[in-house]
Amino acid sequence: MIDIDDLRKRPAAYQDAATKKGINLSVEEFLGLDKERRDLQQSADDMRAKKNEVSKKVPAMKEDERLKAFEEMKALSSDLKEKEAILKEVESKWLSIQLGLPSIPLDCVPVGKTEEDNVEVRKEGELPKFDFEPKDHVTLGEELDILDITRGVKVSGSRSYYLKGDGARLQHALIQYTINSLSQKGWTLFSPPLMASYECFMGTGFFPGVDQSNIYAVGGQEQKDEQIESDNLYLIGTSEITVCSYHSGETLKSETLPRKYAGYSACFRREAGTYGKDTKGLYRVHQFEKVEQVVICKADQEESMKLFKEIRNNAEAILKELKLPYRVLDICTGDMGKGKVFMQDIETWMPSRNSYGETHSCSYLGDFQARRLKLKYETEDGKKEFCHTLNNTCIASPRILIPIIETYQNADGSITIPEVLRPYMGGQEIIKKRVE
Repeated sequence: MIDIDDLRKRPAAYQDAATKKGINLSVEEFLGLDKERRDLQQSADDMRAKKNEVSKKVPAMKEDERLKAFEEMKALSSDLKEKEAILKEVESKWLSIQLGLPSIPLDCVPVGKTEEDNVEVRKEGELPKFDFEPKDHVTLGEELDILDITRGVKVSGSRSYYLKGDGARLQHALIQYTINSLSQKGWTLFSPPLMASYECFMGTGFFPGVDQSNIYAVGGQEQKDEQIESDNLYLIGTSEITVCSYHSGETLKSETLPRKYAGYSACFRREAGTYGKDTKGLYRVHQFEKVEQVVICKADQEESMKLFKEIRNNAEAILKELKLPYRVLDICTGDMGKGKVFMQDIETWMPSRNSYGETHSCSYLGDFQARRLKLKYETEDGKKEFCHTLNNTCIASPRILIPIIETYQNADGSITIPEVLRPYMGGQEIIKKRVE
C-alpha cells in the first residue's frame, strides 16, 4: 500500500510507475474515486453532526417544535442511511484499486518489461570445466539413489520428488550451515507458521494480484469433499509472509531497529502459469525449504540500502563458501512486482542448463508492506512512522542442489561434498552409490 497523500501530490509519478511495472490501472480514475469518497464521507459526517445537534436541542423544545424535529430527523436518518450505503460501495472499489497501486521504483532500476530486460551487474567465480561428459542432476541423483522423482509424482503429482539418503542429508546440511552462518552474525531464527490468513498475504503484498494464483488454499473451493470446509488459511510460499506479519499492528521502538530475522520453513507454490516450463528435475517444484532473511528498519532509504547490501552479501557469502559461480542482476521495472522499489536476483551457474539459473531474490519494499500491515515505529521525538522492510533468500533447496550436484560431480558418477558442508554430514566427503 502506498502513501495516498503522496499520490495526491504526485499522481504522474505513480502513473509512470504503474506503466513501467506493467500494471494496468488509471491513477486519474482512482483520484476521481478518492474525491468522490471524501465528498461522501464529509456529507455523511455533516449529516451525523446535524442529527447530534438536533438531538441535544429536542429536550428544550416545545411540543410542536419537537414533532417537527422528529420528522426532520426521520428524513435525515433515511438520507444518511442511503448516503452510507453509497459510501460503502465507493469505499470498497476505492480500496480494491488502492491495493493495486505500485510503489515508485528507485531511479537506478532499469526500465523493462520482462526478465529479458534485467541487467547483469557482475559475475563471481570460475565456471567448472570437466574432462568427462557431465551428467545432469536428475541422472546423477537417480543413479546414486538420492533422488526419486518418479515416486514423488506417483504420490503428489507433477513437480514432486523425494530426496532420500545422502540427498536428504545434503539438504539438511545446507539448511543448518546457513542457519548457523546467520545466527553467528546476530540474526534471530524463526520457525514460523506454514499457514497464514488472507490478511497476512494482503499485508505482505501477495494478495490481491497475480501472485494469488500460485498460493494453495487450505480446504478451499477446489476441495472435492463437501464435508471439508475452508479454513480461510493459505500455505506460505515464503516465510516472508509470516515473519513480516509477526509485528503487524504494532509500534516498535526506534532503538530496537533494525530487526534482523531469519525465517526457516517449508514453502509451497502451485507454479500456476508455468505449464511446460522447467518441468524436468528440481528447478521448479511445488514444495521446497528456504531460509529467508527479513529486515524491519527505520524509514531511511540510505540505511535501508545498506541493509539491502548486507542481506545480499550474506547470500553471496554462502555461495562463495560453497565455491559456486554466480552472477548478480538488477531486476527491471516490469519484472519486480508492484510493491518493490529495488530488487536484485542472484543466479547460480547450472552446468546442465549451460547457463545461470535464479537461486536468490533480494527485495527492498520501502514502507509498502508496513502500511498494509500497520507496522510502525516511534521516533526519538515521539513521532510515529511506518517502517521499511526488506527480504532476501539466503538459501532455497532443492533448487540450489542443482548447481551443487552438477558442479561437484566426478567422472565415476560420485559427488564430492562441498568442504563447508562436511561437518554437518559427519565428516563425509563423497556421495557414492550404496552397495546393497
